[in-house]
Amino acid sequence: MQKNYQNLIVGAGISGAVLARLLAENGQSVLVIDKRSHIGGNCYDYTDENGINIHKYGPHIFRTNDEQIWQFLSRFTAWHEYTHKVRSKINNKEVPIPFNFESIDILFDKQKAKIFKEKLLKNYGKNKKVPILELKKFPDADLKELADFIYENVFYHYTLKQWGCEPEELSADTLARVPIYTSYYDGYFTEKYQAIPVPGYTKMFENMLNHPNINIQLNIDFKDLKDINYERLFYSGSIDEFFNYKFNALPYRSLNFRFNTLDQQKFQSVAVVNYTGQETYTRITEFKHFLNQQTQKTTIAYEYPFTFEVGKNKRYYPIPKRENEQLYQKYLELAKKEKNVYFIGRLGEYKYYAMQNAVSAIFKLFKKLNPV
Repeated sequence: MQKNYQNLIVGAGISGAVLARLLAENGQSVLVIDKRSHIGGNCYDYTDENGINIHKYGPHIFRTNDEQIWQFLSRFTAWHEYTHKVRSKINNKEVPIPFNFESIDILFDKQKAKIFKEKLLKNYGKNKKVPILELKKFPDADLKELADFIYENVFYHYTLKQWGCEPEELSADTLARVPIYTSYYDGYFTEKYQAIPVPGYTKMFENMLNHPNINIQLNIDFKDLKDINYERLFYSGSIDEFFNYKFNALPYRSLNFRFNTLDQQKFQSVAVVNYTGQETYTRITEFKHFLNQQTQKTTIAYEYPFTFEVGKNKRYYPIPKRENEQLYQKYLELAKKEKNVYFIGRLGEYKYYAMQNAVSAIFKLFKKLNPV
């Protein structure tokens, strides 16, 4: 292992890996370190003893409308086209999520369903995404009835479990992630490109980090790194930890997964079924659906959200509340005083990034640092 690098990247997740590749192809030396024993961050996956590709830290579906992002990642993997469909069980009936016209048809009688659909089309138009809190404010008795039903049976309890707070406390962007579709479209996402890497995310990251200008060191914490010199630091760990929690810890949600392998070919109709009631878990993922793997057994995971505690569990989701953003801004002011130190990714920027957003942010940072 050499001792001198132009760039040190802390974290081998999607932000760190993409940045490492861009810097390496720009002729710069890069050391990537990670405290975990593997690359890929929370996108890490593996093949279990039954030949099923398992997303260890929960389901990850890549999607984007950005041609540049799609072409870049396609250099490192072949893709399995995959349209993510989520279901939920309401009144003992399985319905599409986000709530759509099919959901309405399943749960309401024909006359009531007809009224709901006609009024949604009249007031919002076809193929639109309507945030639930926006629909709740609409001054129409029928649409208010529909909004209250969806809020109670789809949105409220799930959000309370997922985030540990009332829906109204969260940012508008977060709430808008689960809208109501004014159509029969039953896909969870609407982006042009939706896919899963054929050999898995881990292999995609291995290919991305396979460059003569990139060295990788796993099982090492940044604070324990010694005898390494670098000109620039890119830190994808938690920004509050970097500054020794000077203003207290930033709040996160953590997750616990209970994996079961079952002696049956299928457990559920789609990869993810949300549980929007009083269950302690939020969803069950059946992994073989992602790559349409044909196996005699199946592996599922129950997902349990809970509060992150420093030193006890892992950070998963920054909680998008106003007071948390204000606390992050205090750390951001400290970050601005650091020379040649850049905070990246979901933890470094305290943002609820989807994968494509994380890649986009890295592209912008790289362009800023290396203007044409």
